[in-house]
This record gives sequence, C-alpha cells and structure tokens, in this order.
Amino acid sequence: MPNFKIVESSPVPLYVQVKDNLRERIYDGTYGPHAQLPPESELGTLFGVSRITVRQALSDLQREGAIFKIPGKGTFVAKKKAEQELTRLEGFAEAMNRQGYDIYNRVLSHRLLPATAEVAQKLALEVGTIVAEIRRLRHLNGEPVSLEITYLPAELGQRLRNEDLAGRDIFLIFENDFDIALGHADLQIGAVTADQPLAEALQVAEGAALLRIERLTSTADGKPLDFEYLYFRSETFQYHLRIARRPVAASQDQA
Repeated sequence: MPNFKIVESSPVPLYVQVKDNLRERIYDGTYGPHAQLPPESELGTLFGVSRITVRQALSDLQREGAIFKIPGKGTFVAKKKAEQELTRLEGFAEAMNRQGYDIYNRVLSHRLLPATAEVAQKLALEVGTIVAEIRRLRHLNGEPVSLEITYLPAELGQRLRNEDLAGRDIFLIFENDFDIALGHADLQIGAVTADQPLAEALQVAEGAALLRIERLTSTADGKPLDFEYLYFRSETFQYHLRIARRPVAASQDQA
C-alpha cells in the first residue's frame, strides 16, 4: 500500500497534498500506465480526507493529463506522453529512439504537384513551381501518433523515392546519404481540430484537438530545404523546451 503523507497543519491545502501524493505515485511507477486508481471513497479513507477533497485533487490531475476517467468504470492512469526537445534540431525517430520508443512510418503518398502560395513562399520558389509532397503516418509503439506532410524541391523529392522512408528519418538521409548539412529550423506551434481525413488517419474522433506544427528547415548556408506540416495527437505527445531569462542590463538596474 502506498505511503501517503498528509499534514493537516500545513499551509498547503489538503486537496493539493492529495494531488501531489498521487502524482508522485504515478511518476514513480506505483500506479503504472492504465492502472486503475482506488475509488474516491477508498482514497478518502487512505488519506483521511473528505470525498470532496479527493474529487478536487483528481479533477486537477485530470486537467494535467495524468489520469483519465471512464464513466461507470473508474479512474485510470494515463500513459506518459512522449516528448521531443525544441532546443535541438533532430528528426522525430531520432528523438524517440533515444528514449527507447519503437518508431515505424507508413508512407501514404509521394507525389509531385504545383506549390501553393504558402509552400512556395517558404521554399523561396515561384507559386505553381512543381514540388514533391510526401505524406507519412508516424507510429509510436504501434499506435499512430502524427501525420507528417513534407514539401521539398522536386529534384530532392525524386531522390528520396529510392530511400527507406518507412524506416528512416529524412534528416538522417539528407546528412548521411545526400551530404547535405542541416542548419536550423523555424517552427510555429498551434492547435487545430481534426477534420475527417486527419481523424481517420490518426484514429481519433472528428473534432478532437490536435497539436499542429509548421516547420521550415534550412541548410547550414541558410537555404530553405523542406517545409512540413506536422499533426500530433495531443494526448500522446508533447514538446519540451527549457528557456533562460535574459539578464537585465546593468543600465536598467541602475535606472
């Protein structure tokens, strides 16, 4: 039985203590992914608090994505989201393989088509220029996690036809096979709701929230290389970023 610690004299509210205790047990593996938590009444007895306090703690954990509820069945621990750092430029499979995840890509299409205004602007081409479009469905431990739509200059896209796009990251192919040095990427991150094609591909309900990333990758000499739309299932994946506060100038301190 987990060792719960509640301090009634603490200035920390009881529901926060309950939440922190449960979160700690989730993160240390006491309650593993998809494990069912005890009922609210039992948790109240274990913690020595009211059922209302337990309910408030569980509501917070649910908002954090640490647990989920199934009506009529109970409360369960959510799987830990896979995450990728934004402080380094690397392919999805590179990042996930480092964390021990099994990655598989299913190539949905690989075709040539005229560049839209946005794609042309990103790749520094004229609108209507023929470009390559590659659509890949990325699977994480056997489950679809993202849909990746990549646009490249036509010649580069044609070279990729002979490569293993199901098993390899395009970034690694650029560097190791094509001898193209990568420089940096510009990203825009937002949220969208899944339309019917996205919902079907990612196996989510139509209208479900998705994480959408636009990524423009450039070579080491600053030339646009590829432009991508990345759609992630929000409950399975997250990006991680550590930022530092810029030091305040001495002149401002003295002002």
